[in-house]
Amino acid sequence: MSSNILHKHDGEVKYNTLNVTTPKQFVYHVELHRPKKLNAFNKDMFVEIKKCFENLSTNPDCRVVVLSAAGKHFTAGLDLADAMKMGQELGAVDDVARKGTLLEHTIKLYQDSISSLEVCPKPVITAVHSACIGAGVDLITAADIRYCSEDAFFCVKEVDIGMAADVGVLQRLQKVVGNQSLTRELSYTARRFGAAEANSFGLVSKIYPTKEACVEGALELATTIAEKSPVAVQATKANIIYSQSRTNQEGLDHIRQTNKLNLQSEDFANAALAALTKEQPTFSKL
Repeated sequence: MSSNILHKHDGEVKYNTLNVTTPKQFVYHVELHRPKKLNAFNKDMFVEIKKCFENLSTNPDCRVVVLSAAGKHFTAGLDLADAMKMGQELGAVDDVARKGTLLEHTIKLYQDSISSLEVCPKPVITAVHSACIGAGVDLITAADIRYCSEDAFFCVKEVDIGMAADVGVLQRLQKVVGNQSLTRELSYTARRFGAAEANSFGLVSKIYPTKEACVEGALELATTIAEKSPVAVQATKANIIYSQSRTNQEGLDHIRQTNKLNLQSEDFANAALAALTKEQPTFSKL
């Protein structure tokens, strides 16, 4: 399986469907970058998102990721023309078990791609503008923080193309908004909803007047987070995710096991000293 990822000679990775930059120290900015296709998700984009976030997970120069999109829309959702290629592949296979195996591998790849934002130990902030359809909602619900512009609109689109969403939104949306009734309404009807409504029920936490202001706001937030101890921030993300589907006591047990090591870290001593002296602490790469 090839994602057509190109490698620069200096060891950095260049992608066909993404644009990755470092606008601030320790902050990486990942843009969906198929603007002529309205950033629709094709197989390459799924593969490259997974590869990108796996790389950033272990990159000591990355502490926070901002995810936005180039062009007119954040994303139009699944690239149906690309999806038709899967139909052609299935059509060439006669046996139902082998068709099922092919679909199993593809769906798992796409699920892992979306989940790579959640699995990434670094906080991921999304800056959404205009259309965020189908796979776009799957994507942003796997992020830590969601901002949007006033023109943003959202749609859990999958039932309109004859399928149940299978890459994360049915699992994560209800946890994000804390409302089973609303989650089911949006998922059963595929109705479109705007920025104000998304903010009212907690899908996004802040609305900006323009795309540019939204991205800048996300980068400012990322810069603030990047100034904190990476040991503390990454442990915080890990415990929040761990605790989502477990009892309070299980979450407490998890953070206790984490902090019996992390409280011995130089970061804790540096931050405590900086708080006492009212100075800005600096932290080593992690």
